[in-house]
Order: sequence, then C-alpha cells, then structure tokens
Amino acid sequence: MARAGHAGGHFPGRLRVALTPIRDAWFRLATKVYGPGTKTRPWTWIGDERIAIGSVPTPESLQDLAREGVTHVVNCRARLQTHFSQDLSAERAVFGDRNVAVAPMWDHGRHQPPEKWAQAAEIAAGWLDDDPHAKVLIHCQRGRRRSLFVAYAVLRLRGRSPEVAARDLLTHRHEARLVPTYRKAVEDWLATGAAPIHEGDPGAMR
Repeated sequence: MARAGHAGGHFPGRLRVALTPIRDAWFRLATKVYGPGTKTRPWTWIGDERIAIGSVPTPESLQDLAREGVTHVVNCRARLQTHFSQDLSAERAVFGDRNVAVAPMWDHGRHQPPEKWAQAAEIAAGWLDDDPHAKVLIHCQRGRRRSLFVAYAVLRLRGRSPEVAARDLLTHRHEARLVPTYRKAVEDWLATGAAPIHEGDPGAMR
C-alpha cells in the first residue's frame, strides 16, 4: 500500500535549514507562492524499493522527510525553478552536498536528452545498491511526471523490467503519469549500452 509522507518516529530536536537568514526567509516564502500545491501527496513510498516520489519540499516537509529516514535526494526541477525557490540549497544544507543529485529539466512532454537526467539516475541507483539503509526522495514540482520519469530510470537500472517498473510506480503514486516520450528516452538510453547495476530478483522481473 502506498504511504504518504508523515512526521513519524523519534527525531531529536528540531531540524533547521542551514541557510542564511535571507535565503531561509525566501525559501519559506517561495514555497508558499510557488510550492507543491494541494492536489498531490507530499511524497509516496514505492513499495519496498526505498524510493519516494514527491513534490517540491517545503521547510516543514524537509523536517518530516528526515524524520522518516530519507537520506538522499534527486531534484528534478529546472535550474530556474530551483534558483527561484531555493529548494536545492535547502536540500544540500539538510542532507549534504554529496547526498543530493540533480536532473534539471522542464516538464514539456518532449524528448529529454540523457545529459539532463541519466547521471542522476545512475547516482541514485548507486546509493541504493551501495547502502541497504539508504532512502531516496525523487521529486519535481508536483511529483507527477519528471520525478516518475527519473524513478523509472532508477528502477530499470536496478534490474526491474519495464512492465514491473511502470506498474509499481503507478500503483503507488496513482496521481502520477509516466509520459510515453520520457519512458522511451529511458529505454533508448538503456539500449545504447547503459547496463543495470544488478539484476532484479526473479519475482521483480515478472
């Protein structure tokens, strides 16, 4: 069953976003006027994959994400969006520069070249493969299209079949959409020789 984000578990002290006062104030204001909206869940865990798909974090949800055990982040918003909102700076401050990857894209529905997202997908797959305790948030603006696209690439790299990857993502994040052009970009990239980091278990490959 899909799980939306919540502030569960013990968390020692109040997590503060380590930004300058001006950036911190702007981050709070920007995510109010150009934030995640209310029509999608803040984030959703994808079964047992240790991947969450979500919308742009707010100062409050960053605290909840850390409480829920998120250790790494892939930010799929365009550079102009992250510059305006300062969400990328906040994520780096909270989780550390080495634990945040970027796949800077606009959600235009057309072909997305691998230069924009493939490295981030490989990094995220590596985090999950190298650390059994890693939990990765992949987010865009509303957690509907770009984040699902990159999560699909991560699952394919981790050995999931196209059918299983798409099914699991859309079952758990039912408000999302796997744009056919984006899905094709992943499959075309894999066909050029990008190999899965490891093969999925037989059950996952069905």
